[in-house]
Amino acid sequence: QVQLVESGGGLVQAGGSLRLSCAASGRTFSRYGMGWFRQAPGKEREFVAFVGWIGSSTTSYADAVKGRFTISRDNANDTMYLQMNSLKPDDTAVYYCAVRGEPYGGGSYRWSRDYAYWGQGTQVTVSS
Repeated sequence: QVQLVESGGGLVQAGGSLRLSCAASGRTFSRYGMGWFRQAPGKEREFVAFVGWIGSSTTSYADAVKGRFTISRDNANDTMYLQMNSLKPDDTAVYYCAVRGEPYGGGSYRWSRDYAYWGQGTQVTVSS
């Protein structure tokens, strides 16, 4: 059974940094693309960042976070990270990690429907 557990959220002042982690279990994740999404109160869930499977060098980012956030993965430990720098109040949201249901793939998957498994989310709050 696939399980994803996010951690690392919290309260930070604008301009600060946080690093989110997503610990995965239940399958060989190195063959699957993984992503981060977020959902702010009253808003739709939105794409944040994507990292391809171990054989792909693909990463992609939402325009709103490009240059501030960095996605990475540690395949040896089935963990994905999101380093968030220069945080802004608009980054306040619940952040979710997700894993594709299909292995491999060469695209950058920016839609919720592209993912089969989701974590429970971790709250990030950025104060002004």
